[in-house]
Amino acid sequence: MSMYDDIEKVLLTEEQIRARVKSLGAEMNAIYSDDDLPLLVCILKGAFMFLGDLTRHLNFRHELDFMEISSYGKSTKSSGIVRILLDLESSIEGRHVVIVEDIVDTGYTLDYILRNLGTRHPATLRVVTLLNKPSRREVEVPVDFSGFEIPDEFVLGYGLDYAEQYRNLPFIGVLKPEVYGKI
Repeated sequence: MSMYDDIEKVLLTEEQIRARVKSLGAEMNAIYSDDDLPLLVCILKGAFMFLGDLTRHLNFRHELDFMEISSYGKSTKSSGIVRILLDLESSIEGRHVVIVEDIVDTGYTLDYILRNLGTRHPATLRVVTLLNKPSRREVEVPVDFSGFEIPDEFVLGYGLDYAEQYRNLPFIGVLKPEVYGKI
């Protein structure tokens, strides 16, 4: 049995993702230049594939840093309790900062990150997310660049996981309900 057998449906194909990531890069290229030298902050673990593909479409010099945030654990719903597991190595004071997220769901995690990083006095603080799920939003948060608006389904693949598995799927899919109890 293959992990592909666990997928109920494909929500976004590899080709759709590739095309949209390229256009998100173009949107960012219209705003930033080499002089800005923005710092892209990848929110681990889910956004790592998105970041890797996105940076290949950016035509300006930039730097990278990483934060690991926990709010899901092994659940399919955010707990609402946000913890920083890995913080930035770089100072962001006076810097143009772009948070690179895999998905914005309830908004709690992103709100926490924005408030936390805001206290560090960046010049600007923007958000790019691959997936946006406004139907689940409980806290309003700004999303400057959004790849896809998706329905209220638990998704995985292209970096997103269920219980640390399925990140390597090249598409965004929905897991069969019967699989949730087995992992």
